[in-house]
Amino acid sequence: MKSEICTRGVMMLEKQEKHEAKKGMPKPPKPDFQVPMNGESQVRHVIGVVSGKGGVGKSLITSLLASGVRAQGFSVGILDADVTGPSIPRAFGIRGGGLGGKDKLMVPATTATGIKLISSNLLLEHETDPVIWRGPVIANVVKQFWSEVLWGALDYLFVDMPPGTGDVPLTVFQSLPVEGVVIVTSPQELVSMIVAKAVNMARQMNIPILGLVENMSYFQCPDCGGRHSVFGESHIEEIAAEHGLKVLAKVPIDPKNARAVDEGSVEYLEAPWLADAVASVTGKK
Repeated sequence: MKSEICTRGVMMLEKQEKHEAKKGMPKPPKPDFQVPMNGESQVRHVIGVVSGKGGVGKSLITSLLASGVRAQGFSVGILDADVTGPSIPRAFGIRGGGLGGKDKLMVPATTATGIKLISSNLLLEHETDPVIWRGPVIANVVKQFWSEVLWGALDYLFVDMPPGTGDVPLTVFQSLPVEGVVIVTSPQELVSMIVAKAVNMARQMNIPILGLVENMSYFQCPDCGGRHSVFGESHIEEIAAEHGLKVLAKVPIDPKNARAVDEGSVEYLEAPWLADAVASVTGKK
């Protein structure tokens, strides 16, 4: 019964739209969900980092992109939108325990090289405390991380999003002025479908895609120099061509990467394989 009512309602709406179109009546404007920035802050460019599934090292790529852009002399921030699974502060060696405030705005943490961070883990007394919130609450927190944080003047703000195409990516795409996204993936057989989901969501939301980053792409033997495809042969080039996208980087499996995150020194990690991805953001090599 419910499905019949829904179907009837959709048909009536389509009929009304066709009637209005024939009479030359203008379409109502699309709703604008963008949340305004506070008057104390100005962010020039917002870049999203997304993935179709979890476990691909998206937060590592976000951290390295931000560090690479910072190394070029730009002012940079990271908004950790993965509210229930935050890992950005740990990668930079920053622990929680509460944030400061100024003029009713949250003051973000600042890393050793000057990157500003906001994350749910910085609001918790203990970083191991779980964040048990429903979707609408999480979406509102992400909006507050944008509008109620004293970002100051930033050239680039990276938004580290949770995996998938759910509430938070939708909230970010609708509420923040996102200029482009970097899609992070890994070389498994599922990658074609997973990348397609992320690509299709970005395009449906009219968000430009800067390109693809394949993490855990290969392991390079320190003895013989040979490359080994631990997670299977990469198909990222074919997938990128299928969607008309660029491959920005193939990130190797390297114990140094994991060690830098565990030690909180990710901003000092040398990442020459990510140079093209950084250049795709800033246009500067």
